[in-house]
Amino acid sequence: MGSLADAILAENGQIFGIIPEFMVKAGWAHPGVHQIIVEDMHQRKKKLREGIDAIITLPGGVGTLEELLEMITLKQLGQIIVPIIIINTSNYYEHLLSFLEKMIREKFMRDVHRNIWSVTDDPASVIETINNAPDWDGSAIKIAPV
Repeated sequence: MGSLADAILAENGQIFGIIPEFMVKAGWAHPGVHQIIVEDMHQRKKKLREGIDAIITLPGGVGTLEELLEMITLKQLGQIIVPIIIINTSNYYEHLLSFLEKMIREKFMRDVHRNIWSVTDDPASVIETINNAPDWDGSAIKIAPV
């Protein structure tokens, strides 16, 4: 995330970060980012969902994976309806996408749940991918159980 922030700031862009207080105390806050400081990781994830048009996931570590899976779960339950875009640079998410397919094949998710996320290999196509994402609405709770 620091490299992304650096790139945005190098182009005179603005970036906002949502960071738990313990990470600020640990010195993890990026000096050029407008920080929204929250109490803990649960508050961070809740704040991440507010006022958004899409969720875009870049390659990352276990925190990124955990946040992505929570957003997929919330969308499956109709609690969020925005597009979820997975940027699969250099096939980074290949195993996760295969595992999600396995869940569908083995009936732990429905076929329609493939519409929860969209994948692109090219970061330059993110806006197009958002615009082409399948519609989803709050009634998804009706089809969530398998």
